[in-house]
Amino acid sequence: MRSFLALIVAAASLMGCALPLSGTPSSSVPSGGVLYEDDFASPATGWVRVKNDGGIMDYDGGGYRILVTARDANVWSTPHREFSDARVEVDAGKLGGPDANRIGLICRSDGASHYFFIIGSDGYYGLGIFTGGKAALLGQSTMQPGKEIVTGTAINHLRLDCNGNSLTGYINGVQVAQVRDQTLTRGEAGVLAGTFDEPGADIVFDNFVVLQP
Repeated sequence: MRSFLALIVAAASLMGCALPLSGTPSSSVPSGGVLYEDDFASPATGWVRVKNDGGIMDYDGGGYRILVTARDANVWSTPHREFSDARVEVDAGKLGGPDANRIGLICRSDGASHYFFIIGSDGYYGLGIFTGGKAALLGQSTMQPGKEIVTGTAINHLRLDCNGNSLTGYINGVQVAQVRDQTLTRGEAGVLAGTFDEPGADIVFDNFVVLQP
């Protein structure tokens, strides 16, 4: 089992400026209904667009690309839509860089805190919380191997359910982790990419969707 390293946010300039939050009232949408979706075909849907020495966060070839050039760093992006309960899904894969990386989803983010569900292209996963500048896994002490993960440059379908105090992570349609935590109750949903000891994680996301759980 691979040890979990504390998440370190990369250069603040990568994160972009906060925009006004909005969202579809969950009470008006039935279970399974779409609250928000983006296939990244248009570069005008509100995700962070940055290219600098810290890396890249931008629309690219019909997807959304995050390149992390620092070691032991994470960056994340959202379309600035706020939700309480949400089922968040995305297709994600590695374009380049090390297999020991972080590829994932976040929910209930206020910019300083969020829940996360991540996998690595080397076949490990983790479910946890980032708050107070530190990350902690929930329900597991280390990143766990997941046979459901297709390793290397393959695309994996990720899903994170944040429903009440229940957090559930899925990989390619299979539930692999579930915990209860009531620290965060509402916030933005989005995607995350990061590195461990080796920099250069180059990750692409597509078909991002937020559903009513």
